[in-house]
Parts: sequence; structure tokens; C-alpha cells
Amino acid sequence: MRITVDTGRCVGAGQCVLTAPDLFDQDDDGLVTVLDRPADAPVGAAPEAAALCPSGAITVAAD
Repeated sequence: MRITVDTGRCVGAGQCVLTAPDLFDQDDDGLVTVLDRPADAPVGAAPEAAALCPSGAITVAAD
């Protein structure tokens, strides 16, 4: 699966980090970042984090 974020849409609510702290973090401005992970690593709660994102800044798609 591929995880992408649109930092221009991010409002810094932090729901992604609370839901999937192994996949997401926030930068110094509070905007979402995707943590580095091996390509074959499980995406775990990424779909839930995308669904909970109030601004719709996270997209999870099958490769």
C-alpha cells in the first residue's frame, strides 16, 4: 500500500499520530509527515488514520 499526505490540506489535528504513531508524525509546524518504513512493512492503522483525518490530507491506496 502507498500512503501519501497533502501537507497543504493538513490542519495539524494530530489524529493520524494518535491512531498510527508507527506511521505518522508531525513536523515543527504540526503538519503530518509519513515516517520512513520498508516498502513491505504493514500499514496497520493507516486506513483508519486517513478516515479520521478531519481535512482529508491522508490517502492510502493499493499499489
